[in-house]
Amino acid sequence: MKRNYKKEEFPVENIRKFLEPGPIVLVSSKWNEKTNIMTMGWHTVLEFSPSLIGCMITAANHSFEMIKNSKECVINIPTVDYIEEIIAIGNCSGRNTDKFKKFKLTIEDSKKVEAPSIKECYANFECKIVDTTLLAKYNFFIMEVVNAKVASFPKYPKTVHYRGEGTFMVSGKHISLPEKFKPQNL
Repeated sequence: MKRNYKKEEFPVENIRKFLEPGPIVLVSSKWNEKTNIMTMGWHTVLEFSPSLIGCMITAANHSFEMIKNSKECVINIPTVDYIEEIIAIGNCSGRNTDKFKKFKLTIEDSKKVEAPSIKECYANFECKIVDTTLLAKYNFFIMEVVNAKVASFPKYPKTVHYRGEGTFMVSGKHISLPEKFKPQNL
């Protein structure tokens, strides 16, 4: 049912809970023979071909320096059955913790980058940093996906999306309207 909403003022610093662009991902990295995994929700598709992704990683995060130095990472998409690991990985630092061991995740060799993929994840997108123009000012990496592996089933996995303040939602009902979809160059 369509409706008109009664609205009230809202703190601008909290609007991200309405705009998070996609699923929570686990970003794996490798630098100087050390690996790490971080939980991330701040990412967005920037271009289709080449496949570009932008993401913000705070400079205080251990993964920031690892990815900045190695110029690569893997964006791994976990499903809802890994919610406990997703949260726990985000709540601990990789400076002194081997997160692969601690969370019993399997390192899988990547094809085009040195950073490891996470075997238990639904999809693995191997990325190389292609633009650091916004890095110094905004901690914003622009990456090109150079190889992708995606499970063949299910077609639409149950992914986790962050809503802020410790609240998550799970992807749900899908609506398919292919007869209405008409790609255009706008």
